[in-house]
Amino acid sequence: MLHKAFDLLLEPESHPAAGVIRIDENLFAIGRFEAPFSSYETDAVAQLSRRHARIFIEHGVAYAADLGSKNGTTVNGVMLREKPVRLQGGDVIGFGAKLVFRVRMVPRTASRTCAAIPAVRMTLTPVRGDLGLHLVELTEFPFLISKADETFAQYSDRYPHQVNYVSRRHAHIFVKAGEPFVEDLGSTNGTFVDGKRVGETAVALQDGASLAFGGNHFAYIVGLRRETQPAVTTTMTATATGPAAQATPDDLDKTTFIATAHSFLDIFCVDQGQPSDDEINRETLPEERVPPRRRSRSKFVRFVSELGAAFGGGQAVERRVLLWGLAFVAAIFAIGSALYFSNAAERNLKSLVAHGDYRHAVPVVNAYLDKHPNDPQAMLLGTEALLKGYLPDWLDQLKQRNFDAARAVVSQMKTLGPTNADARLLVGEIDWIGRLETFMASRERPDAPIRIYADENRISELLKQWESDPSGHQRRLDRIASTVPAFRDLYAVALSHLRKLESDDSVYLAAIERLKASVDKALAPGGDPDALSGEIADYADKYPRLAGLDRVQEDLRQYLALEHARQSRELGPLIGAMQIARFTTPPFQAQQHQLDAKGLPTPDVVRRYTAVSDAWRNGQTELAMAGLRSMTGGPWADAVSAELAHKQAVASQFADLQKSRGAQGYDDRVLSFYELLDPAADVWFVNAIQPDLSALRQKALARADEWFNRAQTAWTQYRTNGPIGGDQRLETGLSDSFKKQAKLLTDAWSGAQRAAQLLLQLKADRSALADKLLAEINAEVDLQRRSLVQLSPVLDPGLLSAKLALIGGDKTSYKGANGEERHAP
Repeated sequence: MLHKAFDLLLEPESHPAAGVIRIDENLFAIGRFEAPFSSYETDAVAQLSRRHARIFIEHGVAYAADLGSKNGTTVNGVMLREKPVRLQGGDVIGFGAKLVFRVRMVPRTASRTCAAIPAVRMTLTPVRGDLGLHLVELTEFPFLISKADETFAQYSDRYPHQVNYVSRRHAHIFVKAGEPFVEDLGSTNGTFVDGKRVGETAVALQDGASLAFGGNHFAYIVGLRRETQPAVTTTMTATATGPAAQATPDDLDKTTFIATAHSFLDIFCVDQGQPSDDEINRETLPEERVPPRRRSRSKFVRFVSELGAAFGGGQAVERRVLLWGLAFVAAIFAIGSALYFSNAAERNLKSLVAHGDYRHAVPVVNAYLDKHPNDPQAMLLGTEALLKGYLPDWLDQLKQRNFDAARAVVSQMKTLGPTNADARLLVGEIDWIGRLETFMASRERPDAPIRIYADENRISELLKQWESDPSGHQRRLDRIASTVPAFRDLYAVALSHLRKLESDDSVYLAAIERLKASVDKALAPGGDPDALSGEIADYADKYPRLAGLDRVQEDLRQYLALEHARQSRELGPLIGAMQIARFTTPPFQAQQHQLDAKGLPTPDVVRRYTAVSDAWRNGQTELAMAGLRSMTGGPWADAVSAELAHKQAVASQFADLQKSRGAQGYDDRVLSFYELLDPAADVWFVNAIQPDLSALRQKALARADEWFNRAQTAWTQYRTNGPIGGDQRLETGLSDSFKKQAKLLTDAWSGAQRAAQLLLQLKADRSALADKLLAEINAEVDLQRRSLVQLSPVLDPGLLSAKLALIGGDKTSYKGANGEERHAP
């Protein structure tokens, strides 16, 4: 039921007649005189204490806490101790041995979820205006009354005894069914409503009621208002008299605003074994008279008196008695001195914390814990000093977005608390909050895009740490917030960010993991990287907040250029792709090393081939071909030989073209030669025939149209006959139908490619129909070749090579099932 509005049902297992208890408030009291238990049969509640246990709901989680009951509270047979326990659907909870219920969680009905209950706003106006007490504005509940809270601790210097009349867990004010209540938490000096001490059940607070904590010093008049009423700064009631009636509630410097609720986890987390440091306020016991102590003369007092008399010349004492007496006094003095000085460090620590000298208290704690590593009281004081001394600085740095400075504060806190296991846990939570806020700030807004290969690991790390112990993290963060109230606002923001990341994790991080798996599979041996581009485009359409896909697409484009050039043994395109390739995503950066291992041209081959290309583009044909002849050895000898043959053919045809200038058919020979050229590599020859080509531009454009028409005719016939299907690709021989369709597809591809190449050389635009035709033919050729290559494990290598040779596209080579390169005939 996390993140949903729900009610808690307690279904009786021991007394079915009692009926189901529905808990639809954040706090539910279990006690002998609490509803509905007060109406149960006597036998059913025989083991129920007056103030037995509490069930409360906080941050969408239900908890049970025992309040030191006589017969205890169990969850699934395990006895609750000082710490609250989280409740799950199906748990069995018992109060004593006779009252047992099964827990069930049900969605809250729409009518209740949507019901608007006016929010309660409460003002506590001091009864006495001469004490300098602040008004207290409560806008969030529950509110814990504690002398450790700044609301009361701010008066420690002026009224140390009166502050000590308030317990650390004195009482709490909460709202039930839209009405405020106060409940005493077993405080030493009590809580009073209209002069009556609050017993073991909560008491409703009315507008104008008097409310006092620990005596008549911290006494207030309750003012209530509802959210639907016009907002005012405070509510002054007719019952307020004396100096308080002349107070100025609009003076913000004299008002303590409580805008963040305390945690029920702290309110009901009872440390039974912790000694109380409260002072007893005798004024809270008006009927009790403390009898004077009867002064008796003990043997020791009489001995000292007699000893004094002996020194004063009175009664004579034997010398032996005198010596023994002096020895006894000296021993008592030594023991007292030892006890006093042994506790000096602890007293010093308490004094530093009490006076707010937190940073000086931290090294005192460390020194003390070095000698007393298992002292829980010292650990708690040390933790309080560390948080109050350094956490405000950390909060300021985060607020100013000085994240490096905030990390430095956390590092300092880790260094200052090495011997305090309690503090280390809380500093770890602070570190996690800091990393969460740093990451969310880098995203600029909560719904910012999630970048693949950049954000998912950080999000997963943050969520993994939280999900390892959600309730434990929440308890520790609540404790930090109760120690340093300024932390509460950041805590609430962090929880909001956490919920957003959890939502992203369920959708976008899952999508990223699937896409990364597809990329790894496509780049693995036997994978199909050519099909990856379409899948990446699909993810971009389905997940609009998934960013970084353009980097993946660009890396894929560069990788395919490298891989295709490597497989086709085209040295020029391969070296050109190598010189511009810059991979930015991890899988393709890893592929760069694998491509190097597969035998890419060495730096020496790249350098020498670059010199050949430069000479060729400058028209130094003999120098370029001489350079190629010097490279005919080595692993790239076949590519060098093919390049040399191509350049020799271009040079020879150019020489023949010059000889036939003016002869019949010269125009056709110019166009044929032009089609042979590569505009980038053969730029010198393109420029050399440019004047002739300009005069033949219209004829060249007509030839391009002729090639497109041939491609259109072959493509139309191919589609009419039906594309090459899987059964034809799986044939164990070369059937006539496969040959016929392969020839039509190859003719279509060849014509479209020649037309596109000619238009590119002429720098002429293609029509939309030509673009569409070229794209359709290329897509079908790529599909057929990929489909055939995927059949390499089941088809004979020679047969596969023959089928690939009949289909247009890259017909030079393919990788067989065993990785051995097969050359087409």
